[in-house]
Amino acid sequence: MFLDFFLLLKEKGLPVSLREYLDLLAALEANVPEYNVEHFYFLSRTILVKNEEHLDLFDQVFSVYFKGIEQIQSSDILNLPEDWLRKNGERLFSREELEKIKSQGDLESLLDRMAELLKEQKERHQGGNKWIGTGGTSPFGAYGYNPEGFRIGQDESRHRKAIKVWDKRSFKDLSQDEELETRNMKMALRKLRILSREGRQEEIDLNKTIRSTAKNSGMLEIEMVPSKKNVVKVLLLFDIGGSMDDHIDLCSQLFSAAKYEFKHLEFFYFHNCLYENVWKQNERRWEEKIPTETIFNTFNNDYRVVYVGDASMSPYEIIAPSGSVEHYNEEPGQVWLQRMIEHFPYFVWLNPVAKSEWKYTQSIGMIQNIMKNRMFPLTIRGIEAAVEVLKHKAK
Repeated sequence: MFLDFFLLLKEKGLPVSLREYLDLLAALEANVPEYNVEHFYFLSRTILVKNEEHLDLFDQVFSVYFKGIEQIQSSDILNLPEDWLRKNGERLFSREELEKIKSQGDLESLLDRMAELLKEQKERHQGGNKWIGTGGTSPFGAYGYNPEGFRIGQDESRHRKAIKVWDKRSFKDLSQDEELETRNMKMALRKLRILSREGRQEEIDLNKTIRSTAKNSGMLEIEMVPSKKNVVKVLLLFDIGGSMDDHIDLCSQLFSAAKYEFKHLEFFYFHNCLYENVWKQNERRWEEKIPTETIFNTFNNDYRVVYVGDASMSPYEIIAPSGSVEHYNEEPGQVWLQRMIEHFPYFVWLNPVAKSEWKYTQSIGMIQNIMKNRMFPLTIRGIEAAVEVLKHKAK
């Protein structure tokens, strides 16, 4: 029973064991899920998934195996080329156009047609009405429109017309290559630790206690030392506004996690690229500007500087005077970034844009070069890699 499901989980890389499979069968025999699909989902997830980083992949496999469908191979859905569903644009339909688009059949007919397309289609399609693609009127794909279709590879509902959502996952935020929850961020940031004993003497120094007791003819003499505390000092610089609005929740989670982990934490905001001013409150950014020079004069060079931004802007904002989209800057953004790098040799840039998309935006490559390739995606692995780099000065 469910052997194919177990084997598919193993095939896709989940570390499930035979013992766990037998435990699942035992729970089914005891009628734990009571013939309820949702109950079975939570039961199987609890038994088969040992690490939260695998929850996303489990959701994908479960969704494919149990929601859809015998005539479509599970591996076909999971292995659709990423570029087939990439959002390169979004078509806006008029009311008249929407009314002309008709349903192409019932669920069974659509499933049959989907199975055929998975065998026939060999390349990306955009704007059409037949293939799996984007921006068109086909029943299969993303970022288009059809009154009854299968949504594949789209991160949110737009028209609420899909009759099947192949990629809906309850735990997408817990995947190692996806955005993080605050708790996961805390765990990743915690690796940036430089411990020093400071404060009141409130911990037992076992070695000194043993030596002192031995010297005292066996009479116990307790030696105390201050507790170890993380003395790392962190400076956060957040890009805010514009395209960063799409990532505001993620940045809020990072800010919350950093405040929890680091006693010495300061933060400032900028827009697109760093210029001559930063600010603390976005609603008063024009009235309460803080000269960037103040950062140099206030914080010493042992601060770890973390820039957080999508680095997506006009190249002129980086290389040209007056290139900023919202004010006249006498000096290019790259000048101010270079000054920061020279003053703070410990730095990284965290980018909420998926790393696979960086090559499509010229400014990301430019910022990455200025940052001496110390740019990382805002994912669990990305933060962990950035933390390791922050321990060392840029060369």
